[in-house]
Amino acid sequence: MKKTLLALALVGAGFAAQAQTVVKIGHAGPLTGPIAHFGKDGENGARLALEDANAKGLVIGGQTVKFELLSEDDQGDPRTATTAAQRLTDAGVRGVVGHTTSGASIPASRVYEQAGVPVITPSSTSPKLTQQNYKTTYRVIANDLQQGEAMARYAIETLKVKKFAVIDDRTAYGQGLADSFADSIKKLGGEIVGREFTNDKATDFTAILTKIKARTPDAIFYGGMDSQGAPMLRQLRQLGIPATFLGGDGNCTSEMLKLAGDAMNEKVFCTQAGIPLTQMPSGEEFLSRFRQRFNADVLVYAPYAYDAATALIEGMKAADSTDPAKYLPAMQKVDFQGVTGHIAFDAKGDIKEGGVSLYNYANGKWEPVQ
Repeated sequence: MKKTLLALALVGAGFAAQAQTVVKIGHAGPLTGPIAHFGKDGENGARLALEDANAKGLVIGGQTVKFELLSEDDQGDPRTATTAAQRLTDAGVRGVVGHTTSGASIPASRVYEQAGVPVITPSSTSPKLTQQNYKTTYRVIANDLQQGEAMARYAIETLKVKKFAVIDDRTAYGQGLADSFADSIKKLGGEIVGREFTNDKATDFTAILTKIKARTPDAIFYGGMDSQGAPMLRQLRQLGIPATFLGGDGNCTSEMLKLAGDAMNEKVFCTQAGIPLTQMPSGEEFLSRFRQRFNADVLVYAPYAYDAATALIEGMKAADSTDPAKYLPAMQKVDFQGVTGHIAFDAKGDIKEGGVSLYNYANGKWEPVQ
């Protein structure tokens, strides 16, 4: 009888040792629509991070943790984003990687703040996001102020451009980036000869470009995504406008090259928050594993989404808890070497060491300039 009880006790101890807690991590981004490729890129990056964490058999709070990704499609739309955020918090996620665009992240961030759930964006660059001073909001990428200033300085000091036209898509991201660029141009002594706007669903920019053509700018800066940037560039060339085309990270993609086709030339430049994938501390390894796992190339944000998911897990490890109320304070202490670089946050939730890279189209691809 004693032997039987002992055996049962040992079996019970074995089950206790193997006790596993499923922890849901949310992802939110556009999974349908014209910029779905950005959302899927980020989703895959977050998924790979969780799979890597699960392979380590992490023990948090005395239990082996298994992370599961719960993904919501926000369509890159502000209203849909708040609904997606509510679905994730209602589903009991312990943290969120997202949203992809600033226009979605800003309204959604209020939902996470009210729910007390940490959210880390891999790609939303509007300064307004962290200026809200929410305790749950973080980002692992440089913001628009840094990108706009970097492009403005390069255009004036290196490209020697004097007259600029500026167009934006009136999203939080596009307008914020364009404003930052225009402000920097003025501070550096450049001239803005035209300021126009469109929207993030438009495909015909002939009227805007015709108006701009009459003002003979040396360069045109577009604040928006590649789904508008590419047709805009094609139409710019068709109208015989010789201006240099400048953009931010929304245009700094492989999709831009496909969509713009032969309109691309050496007079096209873009900025990218962060550094080139090949120069990231673990960039080459990440690219290899990403391709093997998803049979796809990294577009832009996958490594940042990977680091965002990892940062959430690092916060949980530091607090020895997956409860957002307990590990949220530990997010300020997160400090690790990620795929994209050193990950640590300032008091507002911004990345402390967010770099900016500049690219030029050459030899059929984006090549880093700085």
